[in-house]
Amino acid sequence: MSDARYMALALQLARRGLYTTDPNPRVGCVLVNDGDIVGQGWHERVGEPHAERHALAQAGERARGATAYVTLEPCSHHGRTPPCAEGLIEAGVTRVVAAMEDPNPQVSGRGLAKLQAAGIEIHRGLMRAEAEALNPGFIQRMRCGRPYVRCKLAMSLDGRTAMAAGESRWITAAQARADVHRLRARSSAVVTGIGTVMSDDPSLNARVAGLAGDALKQPLRVVLDSHLSMPATAKMLTLPGETLVVTTVGGSDAAEPLIKAGAEVVCLPAKAGKVDLTALLERLARREINEVLVEAGAELAGGFLRAGLLDELIVYLAPHIMGDQARGLFHLPGLDSMDQRIALDIEEIRAVGKDWRITARPLERSV
Repeated sequence: MSDARYMALALQLARRGLYTTDPNPRVGCVLVNDGDIVGQGWHERVGEPHAERHALAQAGERARGATAYVTLEPCSHHGRTPPCAEGLIEAGVTRVVAAMEDPNPQVSGRGLAKLQAAGIEIHRGLMRAEAEALNPGFIQRMRCGRPYVRCKLAMSLDGRTAMAAGESRWITAAQARADVHRLRARSSAVVTGIGTVMSDDPSLNARVAGLAGDALKQPLRVVLDSHLSMPATAKMLTLPGETLVVTTVGGSDAAEPLIKAGAEVVCLPAKAGKVDLTALLERLARREINEVLVEAGAELAGGFLRAGLLDELIVYLAPHIMGDQARGLFHLPGLDSMDQRIALDIEEIRAVGKDWRITARPLERSV
């Protein structure tokens, strides 16, 4: 079995932590000795042993003389757990193949340097793109100081998201809605606007078959509410998980009922009368938020797109027509000519039940 096949297995293991490692990265490790897999593991939950430690525990003495395949550079510093680089050295591993270096500029390369100084053979960069795709939010937060932002939208074949009166349940079928819950589950935070709260009273929690309770950490629910008009009776405030209400009104008495209902209320700068979205993402990054899922109406979705803050669009396309009086995907005033169009790179189109899921990236972004 080649290096690439062992690394592919390590990546497969890392994916098992897709819903549980936040805010840590998803990491997998495979230990191979004389052609035999002697240990494997993945980072299962924040605060618990890293992938390398799980693999070493499984391998025991068979780790001596082994090659370790890891999807991310082994850590070299004491955090919630002891350094994995030291564990590999103590176990007698003689070769380490890492898909990528730690994206944190303060520690990048130090783990591999420590291993190399101990006489361990080092290889880096194998299947780097696949490893980076596992942790887009962690990587972007470390490199750029802001989370990775996805925007989820559902539309009819003629590009409509709701009827003129606001009715929107349900545009897509059950399989697509289940797919959205998986997107929420992998996200650190779900962001919406006060308009969506007032019209739909959404839960914005993640419900994934086979995962419940402690096995599924709920994303932080973030409501942008410039004038602090959110009712304290909102459904999301009665559900497990945290709700953050972001306003531009400081010192308002309107915050008290929300705080008593369990919400956290923060005031951020305004931009054009709305919450400054760049300031919002910077604040979320300081809270170790890696991946943000925007589930909002046309105005807020358009605001993120205009600001160049969307890294990825996920559009569910339903096979029906809603008519030209229904509401569109984005509110984008000022697009008057063809040369003002916002260009997208479509990465994937696939069926989800009766609907289609389109994954695209804006070609012009702030990062």
